[in-house]
Amino acid sequence: MLTPGVDLSGHREVYQDRGLDVGDLADDPVVQFQRWFAEVEAAGYWEPNAVVLATVAADGWPSARNVLLKRVDALGFVFFTNYTSDKATELDADGRAALTFSWTELRRQVRVAGTAERIGVEESDTYWATRPRGSQVGAWASDQSTVVDDRATLEASYVAEEERWAGRDVERPDHWGGYRIRPHRVEFWQGRPDRMHDRLRYRLVEGSWVVERRAP
Repeated sequence: MLTPGVDLSGHREVYQDRGLDVGDLADDPVVQFQRWFAEVEAAGYWEPNAVVLATVAADGWPSARNVLLKRVDALGFVFFTNYTSDKATELDADGRAALTFSWTELRRQVRVAGTAERIGVEESDTYWATRPRGSQVGAWASDQSTVVDDRATLEASYVAEEERWAGRDVERPDHWGGYRIRPHRVEFWQGRPDRMHDRLRYRLVEGSWVVERRAP
Protein backbone atom coordinates (compact mmCIF):
# COMPACT_ATOMS: atom_id res chain seq x y z
CA MET A 1 0.00 0.00 0.00
CA LEU A 2 1.36 3.39 -0.96
CA THR A 3 1.85 5.95 1.79
CA PRO A 4 0.08 9.30 1.36
CA GLY A 5 2.00 11.94 -0.53
CA VAL A 6 3.33 15.06 1.15
CA ASP A 7 1.76 18.29 -0.09
CA LEU A 8 4.38 21.04 -0.27
CA SER A 9 2.20 23.56 -2.06
CA GLY A 10 1.62 25.50 1.15
CA HIS A 11 5.28 26.42 1.38
CA ARG A 12 5.75 30.04 0.39
CA GLU A 13 9.05 31.46 -0.71
CA VAL A 14 9.97 34.92 0.50
CA TYR A 15 12.18 36.88 -1.87
CA GLN A 16 13.91 40.16 -1.25
CA ASP A 17 13.70 42.96 -3.78
CA ARG A 18 17.40 42.75 -4.52
CA GLY A 19 18.04 42.64 -8.21
CA LEU A 20 20.79 41.77 -10.64
CA ASP A 21 21.31 43.73 -13.84
CA VAL A 22 23.82 43.53 -16.68
CA GLY A 23 25.55 46.63 -15.36
CA ASP A 24 26.24 44.82 -12.08
CA LEU A 25 28.23 42.05 -13.75
CA ALA A 26 31.95 41.67 -14.24
CA ASP A 27 33.17 41.21 -17.81
CA ASP A 28 34.22 37.63 -17.02
CA PRO A 29 31.91 35.05 -15.38
CA VAL A 30 34.68 33.61 -13.20
CA VAL A 31 35.32 37.06 -11.72
CA GLN A 32 31.58 37.46 -11.12
CA PHE A 33 31.48 34.04 -9.49
CA GLN A 34 34.35 35.01 -7.19
CA ARG A 35 32.45 38.15 -6.17
CA TRP A 36 29.34 36.20 -5.28
CA PHE A 37 31.32 33.47 -3.54
CA ALA A 38 32.99 36.07 -1.30
CA GLU A 39 29.54 37.32 -0.30
CA VAL A 40 28.36 33.77 0.41
CA GLU A 41 31.39 33.15 2.62
CA ALA A 42 30.76 36.43 4.44
CA ALA A 43 27.17 35.29 5.08
CA GLY A 44 28.51 32.37 7.12
CA TYR A 45 27.49 29.44 4.93
CA TRP A 46 28.72 26.00 6.02
CA GLU A 47 30.57 24.49 3.04
CA PRO A 48 29.69 27.29 0.61
CA ASN A 49 31.80 25.41 -1.95
CA ALA A 50 29.38 22.46 -2.07
CA VAL A 51 28.12 22.04 -5.64
CA VAL A 52 26.00 19.54 -7.56
CA LEU A 53 28.03 17.96 -10.36
CA ALA A 54 25.90 16.52 -13.17
CA THR A 55 27.22 14.06 -15.76
CA VAL A 56 25.77 11.58 -18.26
CA ALA A 57 26.20 7.86 -17.66
CA ALA A 58 27.07 5.39 -20.41
CA ASP A 59 23.43 4.21 -20.55
CA GLY A 60 22.23 7.77 -21.16
CA TRP A 61 20.82 8.34 -17.69
CA PRO A 62 21.65 11.65 -15.98
CA SER A 63 23.86 11.30 -12.92
CA ALA A 64 24.27 13.95 -10.20
CA ARG A 65 25.98 14.24 -6.84
CA ASN A 66 27.46 16.83 -4.50
CA VAL A 67 31.19 17.52 -4.62
CA LEU A 68 33.33 20.24 -3.05
CA LEU A 69 34.82 22.91 -5.27
CA LYS A 70 38.47 23.35 -4.33
CA ARG A 71 39.65 26.02 -6.77
CA VAL A 72 38.26 28.51 -9.26
CA ASP A 73 40.51 30.52 -11.53
CA ALA A 74 40.69 31.91 -15.03
CA LEU A 75 40.80 28.36 -16.42
CA GLY A 76 37.70 27.09 -14.64
CA PHE A 77 36.31 25.17 -11.67
CA VAL A 78 38.37 22.42 -9.99
CA PHE A 79 37.38 19.51 -7.75
CA PHE A 80 39.07 16.22 -6.80
CA THR A 81 37.97 12.60 -6.83
CA ASN A 82 38.93 8.97 -7.37
CA TYR A 83 39.56 8.43 -11.07
CA THR A 84 37.81 5.04 -10.95
CA SER A 85 34.58 6.52 -9.52
CA ASP A 86 31.35 6.80 -11.49
CA LYS A 87 31.76 10.53 -11.93
CA ALA A 88 35.29 10.18 -13.27
CA THR A 89 34.33 7.39 -15.65
CA GLU A 90 31.47 9.49 -17.00
CA LEU A 91 33.59 12.64 -17.32
CA ASP A 92 36.35 10.77 -19.15
CA ALA A 93 33.87 9.18 -21.56
CA ASP A 94 31.69 12.19 -22.34
CA GLY A 95 33.91 15.17 -21.58
CA ARG A 96 31.03 17.43 -20.53
CA ALA A 97 29.59 18.42 -17.17
CA ALA A 98 27.27 20.83 -15.40
CA LEU A 99 27.63 22.42 -11.98
CA THR A 100 24.87 23.95 -9.86
CA PHE A 101 25.60 26.11 -6.81
CA SER A 102 22.54 26.76 -4.63
CA TRP A 103 22.78 29.48 -1.99
CA THR A 104 19.14 29.66 -0.98
CA GLU A 105 19.47 31.98 2.01
CA LEU A 106 20.79 34.65 -0.35
CA ARG A 107 18.20 33.64 -2.98
CA ARG A 108 21.00 32.86 -5.42
CA GLN A 109 21.93 30.11 -7.81
CA VAL A 110 24.80 29.71 -10.28
CA ARG A 111 24.70 27.20 -13.14
CA VAL A 112 27.82 26.24 -15.08
CA ALA A 113 28.08 24.06 -18.18
CA GLY A 114 31.35 23.21 -19.84
CA THR A 115 33.99 20.70 -20.80
CA ALA A 116 35.81 18.50 -18.29
CA GLU A 117 39.47 17.56 -18.24
CA ARG A 118 41.90 16.02 -15.78
CA ILE A 119 44.30 18.50 -14.27
CA GLY A 120 48.07 17.99 -14.25
CA VAL A 121 49.91 15.68 -11.86
CA GLU A 122 51.75 18.56 -10.18
CA GLU A 123 48.50 20.41 -9.48
CA SER A 124 46.98 17.27 -7.95
CA ASP A 125 50.12 16.69 -5.87
CA THR A 126 50.00 20.24 -4.55
CA TYR A 127 46.43 19.87 -3.34
CA TRP A 128 47.04 16.35 -2.01
CA ALA A 129 49.71 17.71 0.33
CA THR A 130 47.14 19.99 1.98
CA ARG A 131 44.63 17.22 2.74
CA PRO A 132 44.24 15.86 6.28
CA ARG A 133 46.12 12.59 6.76
CA GLY A 134 42.89 10.73 7.46
CA SER A 135 41.47 11.80 4.10
CA GLN A 136 44.66 10.69 2.39
CA VAL A 137 44.41 7.24 3.98
CA GLY A 138 40.75 7.08 3.01
CA ALA A 139 41.61 7.66 -0.64
CA TRP A 140 43.62 4.44 -0.56
CA ALA A 141 41.12 2.50 1.56
CA SER A 142 38.00 3.16 -0.51
CA ASP A 143 37.61 1.96 -4.09
CA GLN A 144 34.99 4.62 -4.72
CA SER A 145 31.64 3.62 -6.25
CA THR A 146 32.29 -0.15 -6.05
CA VAL A 147 29.91 -2.43 -4.14
CA VAL A 148 31.13 -3.52 -0.67
CA ASP A 149 29.75 -6.20 1.62
CA ASP A 150 29.27 -4.02 4.69
CA ARG A 151 30.63 -1.16 6.79
CA ALA A 152 33.04 -3.48 8.56
CA THR A 153 34.76 -4.22 5.25
CA LEU A 154 35.38 -0.51 4.70
CA GLU A 155 36.68 -0.02 8.22
CA ALA A 156 39.02 -2.99 7.93
CA SER A 157 40.40 -1.60 4.68
CA TYR A 158 41.02 1.75 6.35
CA VAL A 159 42.86 0.15 9.26
CA ALA A 160 45.02 -1.85 6.87
CA GLU A 161 45.99 1.28 4.93
CA GLU A 162 46.62 3.20 8.14
CA GLU A 163 49.08 0.50 9.19
CA ARG A 164 50.70 0.41 5.75
CA TRP A 165 51.48 4.13 5.86
CA ALA A 166 52.41 4.30 9.54
CA GLY A 167 55.44 6.49 10.19
CA ARG A 168 55.68 7.98 6.69
CA ASP A 169 53.91 10.39 4.38
CA VAL A 170 50.90 9.06 2.52
CA GLU A 171 51.60 9.22 -1.22
CA ARG A 172 48.94 10.33 -3.66
CA PRO A 173 47.48 7.32 -5.48
CA ASP A 174 47.70 7.40 -9.28
CA HIS A 175 43.95 6.79 -9.30
CA TRP A 176 43.18 10.03 -7.42
CA GLY A 177 43.33 13.59 -8.72
CA GLY A 178 41.50 16.62 -9.99
CA TYR A 179 39.20 17.70 -12.79
CA ARG A 180 38.71 21.15 -14.21
CA ILE A 181 35.42 22.24 -15.72
CA ARG A 182 36.10 24.89 -18.36
CA PRO A 183 32.91 26.93 -18.62
CA HIS A 184 31.07 27.51 -21.87
CA ARG A 185 27.92 28.89 -20.21
CA VAL A 186 27.49 30.42 -16.75
CA GLU A 187 24.12 31.65 -15.47
CA PHE A 188 23.61 33.81 -12.38
CA TRP A 189 20.13 33.64 -10.85
CA GLN A 190 18.87 36.13 -8.27
CA GLY A 191 15.46 35.49 -6.71
CA ARG A 192 12.95 38.36 -6.89
CA PRO A 193 9.37 38.83 -5.65
CA ASP A 194 6.40 37.55 -7.67
CA ARG A 195 8.65 35.02 -9.40
CA MET A 196 10.09 37.77 -11.59
CA HIS A 197 13.59 36.51 -10.96
CA ASP A 198 16.74 37.84 -12.59
CA ARG A 199 18.59 35.36 -14.83
CA LEU A 200 21.73 36.59 -16.53
CA ARG A 201 23.74 34.17 -18.63
CA TYR A 202 27.27 34.40 -19.99
CA ARG A 203 27.72 32.42 -23.21
CA LEU A 204 31.08 31.84 -24.88
CA VAL A 205 30.93 32.82 -28.56
CA GLU A 206 34.12 32.59 -30.63
CA GLY A 207 36.30 33.14 -27.58
CA SER A 208 34.35 36.08 -26.14
CA TRP A 209 31.63 36.21 -23.49
CA VAL A 210 28.16 37.37 -24.49
CA VAL A 211 25.71 38.28 -21.70
CA GLU A 212 22.00 37.57 -22.12
CA ARG A 213 18.99 38.16 -19.88
CA ARG A 214 16.67 35.17 -19.76
CA ALA A 215 13.02 35.08 -18.79
CA PRO A 216 12.35 33.55 -15.37
